[in-house]
Amino acid sequence: MTETAPEISVVVPVHDEEGAAGPLAREIAAAFAGRSFEMVFVDDASRDGTLAELRALMAELPALRVLSHASNAGQSRAVRTGVLAARAPIVVTLDGDGQNPPADAPRLVDLLTASPVNVALVGGVRAHRQDTEAKRWASRWANRIRRRLLADDADDTGCGLKAFRREAFLRLPYFDHIHRYLPALMIREGFENRYVEVGHRHRETGRSKYTNWGRLVASLSDLLGVMWLKQRSRRPGAVSEF
Repeated sequence: MTETAPEISVVVPVHDEEGAAGPLAREIAAAFAGRSFEMVFVDDASRDGTLAELRALMAELPALRVLSHASNAGQSRAVRTGVLAARAPIVVTLDGDGQNPPADAPRLVDLLTASPVNVALVGGVRAHRQDTEAKRWASRWANRIRRRLLADDADDTGCGLKAFRREAFLRLPYFDHIHRYLPALMIREGFENRYVEVGHRHRETGRSKYTNWGRLVASLSDLLGVMWLKQRSRRPGAVSEF
């Protein structure tokens, strides 16, 4: 008998998130209870017990799938690995640190599925962020600069909670750190975005994989690259078949 494909795939990249990955998987299962969904956790070559923790949960959570990278490849590659493996037309992404409450995710999915097909992404906007003042300050300036240079419509591209159409995502050019530029790239491809305020929590375990300086260095080259992609884009207008 052929297994029916789920309607929603929740993709979660994780790296050294022992203690957070398991509770997060249970929260996702509770958030989507009664709906047709799967969870695709992608372990990006963790050095702790993250992978073992997730594999131990597979019997308890039938919707859980666990993929593992042999080598660390970064968050964007882990997201792409999960999206390529996803079996549903709608994909939800969540950061593996648990700071985005999974209970907010169904609202993004519902808005996306109720929208016209040209709306390809619904992004979360973190309300009452529980990060340090330094992180919030850096994020505000990064978002202002990015919006000015890329003319996108996003106030918070750093929020890991997003829902998007899998087919639209796979049209986008892949590069490292693409997860921070999805709104601009969706617009480049001719799609529209929507946004919803979502919750944000303190990190309970582990530590952040990013620093303000590291993000700044990466963002400079990324911004130039995305600006180049936008400049080199040409749209054909309506496409007719005869």
